Amino acid sequence: MDQTFEALLDIIRGYNPKMDFEKLTKAYDLARKAHEGQLRNTGEPYIIHPLAVATILAELELDADSIVGALLHDVVEDTDYTVGDISREFGDSVAIIVDGVTKLGKIQYTTKEEQQIESLRKMFLAMAKDVRVILIKLADRLHNMRTLKAMPEDKQREKARETLEVYAALAHRLGMSKIKWELEDLSLRYLDPIAYKEITESIRQKRKEREQYIDDIIATFRQKLEELGIHAQLMGRAKHFYSIFRKMFTQNKNIDEIYDLFAVRAIVDSVKDCYAVLGMVHELYYPIPGRFKDYIAMPKPNMYQSLHTTVMGPNGIPFEVQIRTQEMHKVAEYGIAAHWKYKEGVSGETDMDEKLAWIGKILEIQNETVDTDDFMRTLKIDLFADEVFVFTPKGDVINLPAGSTPIDFAFAIHSAIGCRMAGARVNGKIATLDYILQNGDIVEVMTSSAVHGPSRDWLKICKTNQARTKINQWFKKERREENIIRGKEMIDRELKHMGYTHMELTKPEWADFLLKKYGVHNVDDLFAAVGYGGLAVSKVLSRIKEEYKLNQKNEKSLSSVQNAQKKRKTSNNGIIVEGIDNCLVRLSRCCNPVPGDAIVGYITRGRGVSVHRADCPNIISEAESTNNAQRLIPVHWEERGTDSSYLTELQVSAYDRQGLLAEITSLLYDMKILITSLHTKVSKDQIAYVYVTLEINSKEHLDMVVKKLSRLGGVFDVERCNA
Repeated sequence: MDQTFEALLDIIRGYNPKMDFEKLTKAYDLARKAHEGQLRNTGEPYIIHPLAVATILAELELDADSIVGALLHDVVEDTDYTVGDISREFGDSVAIIVDGVTKLGKIQYTTKEEQQIESLRKMFLAMAKDVRVILIKLADRLHNMRTLKAMPEDKQREKARETLEVYAALAHRLGMSKIKWELEDLSLRYLDPIAYKEITESIRQKRKEREQYIDDIIATFRQKLEELGIHAQLMGRAKHFYSIFRKMFTQNKNIDEIYDLFAVRAIVDSVKDCYAVLGMVHELYYPIPGRFKDYIAMPKPNMYQSLHTTVMGPNGIPFEVQIRTQEMHKVAEYGIAAHWKYKEGVSGETDMDEKLAWIGKILEIQNETVDTDDFMRTLKIDLFADEVFVFTPKGDVINLPAGSTPIDFAFAIHSAIGCRMAGARVNGKIATLDYILQNGDIVEVMTSSAVHGPSRDWLKICKTNQARTKINQWFKKERREENIIRGKEMIDRELKHMGYTHMELTKPEWADFLLKKYGVHNVDDLFAAVGYGGLAVSKVLSRIKEEYKLNQKNEKSLSSVQNAQKKRKTSNNGIIVEGIDNCLVRLSRCCNPVPGDAIVGYITRGRGVSVHRADCPNIISEAESTNNAQRLIPVHWEERGTDSSYLTELQVSAYDRQGLLAEITSLLYDMKILITSLHTKVSKDQIAYVYVTLEINSKEHLDMVVKKLSRLGGVFDVERCNA
């Protein structure tokens, strides 16, 4: 058995010796077989990745279905196995987890951003059913970030930015600070490698003197605690790199000006001891005003509890002290993974469901977002915002993002209260609606039956997406006719400002394009969405302008084909285009035509003529379309020598055996064929598919390559690929 898998089992035995190890072994065997022959970008066997993800979850002491889901999390996405197969073998619970983690790779989207957004939507839906989905997703992203060095630089930055903006924020929201810190530091390493190196070097150079400073403080604490008879575990905590970077950036300081790079953490036996230690600290050192936070009395939404205080230490250097119980410490490190109903086998509603209610709120808000481009912006606000704690007149604590106003407070209580709001009192005094709420404020909402709904101006004042969504919902429902008129006027006004007429940019044939893009049923719905503020008029018109410009280029291209004299023009690709002079010509990548192939040209929108093989499925589909058949144009190969080279991709199908790949590459090397890319896939019935992209100079040359590859042992088919 694999040593890494054995190490995983050893971790599990340490916290749950009664776990279903037979089920774990069965999942590992299936994953190993499914991913056999697949390699990671690092060159390692792919099975290393699901094993690493499962190990991260085992370190969080999660249950059997979580570990099984981690081992199988890429099987549906990357192999021939289906969610149904997983359900039959391991049950519905594991199947739901695996399906929730699987990206939406098989659905076609207009842009990569849309695909990312819809994958995130799917993930949140799955989280609402089973929070283990996001625990696996976080572990998956953590291991990918640990091995990100093997990816190209542009991919490194793209993954690092997404990790920082979404996954580190999710880890924070779930209270999983240990994973959050590592994700942030790894992201910084790729997003700003110079800053990362400077910080790590500075920390390393002055580590000894800082550690000595903290050790002296801990020694003082330990002596005092013994006198008080309080048992405490004391430790120094280094501030992680991204936190230092943020402080340098926001406060415009260099690292030498940041003194609280380390904190002292005291872990005690009881809440009573927490406050006793706090009193001791404030007796020893002068507390800095405004830097004390009691997260025990008012826990953060992510369940974090601790006492924080910053004091002036020896030599006038400030340092932070964190005080918590052992249980609080476990929750602070592992968040929701520290205690949840799946771990204990509890069924039905628990207090954990209440703590995860924010997931449902995010889903509710995002379902009301017409423009998917706004998804990331609103998601980041929901995940990242710092908190402020305020009270109702009855003493209930309401948690809101920092910067919230009485409007946000009203809608957090209930949408009906928000819609009938006439004013607010804060700490017994009348407050303006744009007043920024502070920690500890007592807020009272004044309502009136004479108020018939919120004001549009509130959208500029409120901070929370919950308030903004509820206000938009009211206008959407109550003022539809007014919204349609308002939206049409806004579009017309913006058109005039841009120098276009209404007729130019609002052709009926473009309506379907816009309705599909924004998920509305008709043009009135689109006008209404603009009118009530759910959709920005600038975004609608930018989409229309793109379509308009493409249409203009298309009309010019068609006109040049219809009016040009029959001329012969050779492109740099050795293609002669009938009827067009000075035309951009490119070989289509979907079928990679080579000299000798029967070919046909297709007039694209603004990108010249695309040349396809006559048997290309894409061009056959276009020819069957009445609207696009007129774009087809005759082209043929110019008589040339054998100096030019062309890319083509082959699929070699063979019975999987040792040495197959080596024989293929050796044969191509002997034929002096340049290989530009090569990858393989092995099916569960042990059929190997080798995809190889080559540079050849003619169809005759290609036929010779195909013939020789077909003669290799075990090869039963060699064919050209269509993308």
